[in-house]
Amino acid sequence: MIKATTVSPRGWKKPQISALFGLGLGLCILLICLVYSVTLGAAAIPLGKIFTSFVAFDGSYDHLVIQTVRLPRSLVAILVGSALAVSGALMQGLTRNPLADPGILGIESGAALAVVATIFVFGSSDLSVLTIVAFLGAGATAMLVYFLGSLGRGGATPLNLTVAGAALTALISSLTTAILIVSQRTLEEIRFWLAGSLAGRNINIFFQALPFVVIGLIVAFALGRQITTMSLGEDVAKGLGQQTTWIKIITAISVVLLAGSSVSLAGPIGFIGLVVPHIVRFFIKADYRWILPYSAVVGAILLLVADITARVLLKPQELPVGVMTAILGAPFFVYLAKSKVKK
Repeated sequence: MIKATTVSPRGWKKPQISALFGLGLGLCILLICLVYSVTLGAAAIPLGKIFTSFVAFDGSYDHLVIQTVRLPRSLVAILVGSALAVSGALMQGLTRNPLADPGILGIESGAALAVVATIFVFGSSDLSVLTIVAFLGAGATAMLVYFLGSLGRGGATPLNLTVAGAALTALISSLTTAILIVSQRTLEEIRFWLAGSLAGRNINIFFQALPFVVIGLIVAFALGRQITTMSLGEDVAKGLGQQTTWIKIITAISVVLLAGSSVSLAGPIGFIGLVVPHIVRFFIKADYRWILPYSAVVGAILLLVADITARVLLKPQELPVGVMTAILGAPFFVYLAKSKVKK
């Protein structure tokens, strides 16, 4: 297990160097997955053409497919995977709830309902509009889950938050389904998106969402030390001089930015935010200064691999990537819930 320790005045200690090496290794694996993802599709494209499409673009069919279809899709997968994983790690650290993630606590469902309602009422499918709407839906749901969880015995405990999130997710999903039943047009427009899909994403969509995700990640990484302290308990954090109220507010802003951007880009993709932080904790136990960047890299790798699998499993047809993450994540969630209940 890699242990992240404080930096000594004379230099980095060995565990920190190991953690940094592991992060660099993860980035190399991510790059390999990215290249492999671009080569895959209905027709395989040789590796050499990927590089020539950047250094000597000639407008050929293969070069156009690489630049306008496969590379944007892969970059969106990296962006969404990182955002979901980091938001899940933030929520687990802040609430000390090992089952917390944007999907289980209803944040993704709230963002999805806001997007569906906007398309139903206004007919707008502009990403910039849908991104703002997704932020509002995610933020409103997060506040409502926390409020409902606080009403239970003991206040906003991990169990109360999980129960409130599950109940609210069921309600929101029912409302979303009702809208889709009433409006066939809305269903036809976003039914593939609702399953969690990366198909049809272009580079413009990527760059429109990129600033929101980058801001959310920067805020999250800056909170690493504070989240580590909060994960020990709010009383401990207060005793160490932490402004816990402000930490909660800033963390919530980061989570809303990351989860809202992800939903607007690819729909509600589950289990990435739940599974990835636990995978990372096999290597780094409790230091969120390292857990958060590791989660960003591992989340990007996991979603990219899930998208690759979704494309090749039933080739030339493809599954929504949300289906693949559910297949991978559901057994892990059952195991995790069972083990935590025993404890």
